Amino acid sequence: MNEEIINRKGARKAQDIPNEVLELLNEGKIETVNLTEWLAVDHLKLINTSFSEIGISQENIKSISDKIKTQKKPSTMNTTRLVGSALYDFYSSSKEINSIFDKLSSHISDSIRCYAPYLKSLDEKLNIDEKLNQSKKLIADTHFGVLEVVWMALRPEIDNNLEKSIEILSDWTKNKDENIRRFTTESTRPRGVWCKHIEQLKENPEIALPVLENLKSDKSNYVQNSVGNWLNDASKTTPNFVIELCKKWKIDSPTKETEKIIKRARRTIDKK
Repeated sequence: MNEEIINRKGARKAQDIPNEVLELLNEGKIETVNLTEWLAVDHLKLINTSFSEIGISQENIKSISDKIKTQKKPSTMNTTRLVGSALYDFYSSSKEINSIFDKLSSHISDSIRCYAPYLKSLDEKLNIDEKLNQSKKLIADTHFGVLEVVWMALRPEIDNNLEKSIEILSDWTKNKDENIRRFTTESTRPRGVWCKHIEQLKENPEIALPVLENLKSDKSNYVQNSVGNWLNDASKTTPNFVIELCKKWKIDSPTKETEKIIKRARRTIDKK
C-alpha cells in the first residue's frame, strides 16, 4: 500500500476524501485517521466485504444489512450499536462468540473494532468485573473512535453496578496506560456526552472519589481533561461538592496538573 495513504492526515470534508482511501476504508483494509473519515465509512459495504472473513454467515450478514437499511435514525453511532447488538443476538448462545469477539477486536479496521464492545457489554453470562476486564484490550486501543465507543457500550453496565465498578476502576487509575486511566472517568461522567446520565453520580458525586482522588494530578493531558469534565458535569447539580473538592485539592496537590484540572472543573461555576 502506498505510503501517502498510510501517512495521510485525512480530509476535512467528506467530499474531499480520495476515492481510493474511501474504498479501502469500506473494505476494512485501513483505519480512519480523523472524525471526517470515521463518519464517512459505509457500514453496509464494510460488513459485506469483511464479515465473511471473520466467520459470520451470509445469512447473518444479510440480516444485519437489512437492519441497517431500515434504521429510523441512521448515524454512525447508531449503526455501530445496531451491528454490535445484532452480532451479540446471533452469537450469544454460540461457542463462536469468543472467536468472533477476538477477530473483531483485533481487526485492522477501527470501525470493525467498534462493534466488539457490545459482545461483552450485553453478555448476561458475565458479571461487571468480567465485562470490564475482558474489554481491556479495547479500552487500551489507540484509536479515538474505539476509545469513545467502548466507554459508551460499557457505561450502562457500570451504572447498573456502580459500587463494584468504582472499586474496579479505582484500581485502574494506577495503570500506566493513559487510555485505561481516562476510561475510569470518561465512562462514569455524571452527565456525559451522547449518553444517558448516571443519576446516582449527579446527586452523590462523592461515590466516585476513589477514582477522582487518584487522578487529581495525573501527568496526562488526556486524563486531566476528562477529570475536569467529570467535575464540571457534577458542578451542574452539586456545585458545593466541586467547590470544596477544588479547595481541598489546591492545598493537598499544589501542582500545575491539578491547577489545570481545577480550572476546567470550575468553568461552569466561574461563569455564574
